[in-house]
Amino acid sequence: MKGTAMSDLTLWGFDGSTYVRTVKMLLAEKGCADFTQHPLNVLAGEPKKPEHLKRHPFGKVPVLEHDGVRILETAAIVRYLNDVLPGKSLVPATPKDRARMDMVVGLIDSYGYGALVGGVAAYHLFPDFVGGKNEAMRKQGLENGHKLIKLAMETKGSSPFIAGDLSLADLFLAPIVFYVSLTPDKDALFKEPGFSDWWARIQDLPSFKATQPNLG
Repeated sequence: MKGTAMSDLTLWGFDGSTYVRTVKMLLAEKGCADFTQHPLNVLAGEPKKPEHLKRHPFGKVPVLEHDGVRILETAAIVRYLNDVLPGKSLVPATPKDRARMDMVVGLIDSYGYGALVGGVAAYHLFPDFVGGKNEAMRKQGLENGHKLIKLAMETKGSSPFIAGDLSLADLFLAPIVFYVSLTPDKDALFKEPGFSDWWARIQDLPSFKATQPNLG
């Protein structure tokens, strides 16, 4: 890390969170293994406890603390870590590619996460967390999830990754797609042109392999 010790980097959030995995994939891509993680379990309601609400008033993860600064929200966390950690940047160099990346990250935050995790994955994998199986939510998730993946692949075009080289956009989408891949709905959502090649590249990444959550 530039100009400071890595050991003062602290991350709150458990590995089952797609957003926490995004941060950990960034850390792995940067070769940073020297950090402290407090695995607050979202499914158990731990981020809603008073101690964590002092860190994040909306009771969310991840939260990052480093060098006297506390950072909330994944987009801000990974942008910061990309800047302060050595190694290849995961933010594209050109304005057009940065726009491709930022657009897909924004779409995931606004529409994709709720559709693919809250609508599809939750229905099959952790329905109790969202109040039980809701077929209407699943169908809406499939509709909006398909739109999201279609847009992401259209944005990728002939590039190997969403915004050219590997970028933050891929690190946002990959952990979400992982959960969808464990459901019977995967075939309906993974049929977009270009998706299978992108997904194969993602699964080959050491950072993806090293951050797979323990679902046992």
